[in-house]
Amino acid sequence: MHIPPFDNANRPIVDVDDPTVPLTFFNIVKLRRGEAFDCRVPAYETAIVPATGSTDVEIEGVRFGGVGQRRLDVWDGEPEGVYVPSGASARMVCVSDSAEVFVAGARYDKVLSPFVVRAADIDAIQYGSDETKTHRKIKHILGAKQRDQVGRLLVSELFTVGQGGWSGFPPHKHDEDRPPVETRHDETYNFRFRPKNGFGLQLLQREDGKVGEAYHLVDGSTVLLDKGFHPCVAAPGYEMYYFTILGGLSQRPLIQYFQPSHAHQIETIPGIKDMIAKFK
Repeated sequence: MHIPPFDNANRPIVDVDDPTVPLTFFNIVKLRRGEAFDCRVPAYETAIVPATGSTDVEIEGVRFGGVGQRRLDVWDGEPEGVYVPSGASARMVCVSDSAEVFVAGARYDKVLSPFVVRAADIDAIQYGSDETKTHRKIKHILGAKQRDQVGRLLVSELFTVGQGGWSGFPPHKHDEDRPPVETRHDETYNFRFRPKNGFGLQLLQREDGKVGEAYHLVDGSTVLLDKGFHPCVAAPGYEMYYFTILGGLSQRPLIQYFQPSHAHQIETIPGIKDMIAKFK
């Protein structure tokens, strides 16, 4: 499902118990200097991640100052974020001229402890190659480093390296809970392009051997992935970024199931096995 960009007026784009991806939550909050926004998501753990700008974040009396250092766009430096326990009250206050803040969530009942993720804590990996048209970088905000501090939520930023190329390839899915072969993880994306008039395509093949769907991606597109194989591609001449939220049904580590007819491509892409191992 594709949601074109729109002014969501700081209201959730993917709310709790969404009929398509009930395991994830997503909001975009836009603030000016000094403005505050209060957020509480019952039964969902969340991460507050400034796309641009900087915010002070307070969670049940615990304060983290100056979260977020990027100014121009998501390519302007490393991400930062704050983990918010399930159902906890959080307040963010903009301390830069403006801020655009992603709020990512996954359904989880247990209450853990809040913590901040600074730029130095980001777990980055680069893989693929220009020759295979799969060159990309992933910045894990809530990844393997935080495995003991988070319940079901995985949060990352994915970048195509260079201009144009494939991501999420070979085609894979994660819609059935059958470890160790595959896990059920709902997924939500938000895309950005550089330059902003760039575009791409999200493919979604719901059943092997049958023709799937294709969505026209533009700057600000949100995509909800509930079922099926789902690679995406950026047009030549444009860089693509997408903010990724994964919510697991029974566990946090993601086990991807690669489409059998294309799984051999794993052996052709440098570093992809290291990338797969990072989604823990």
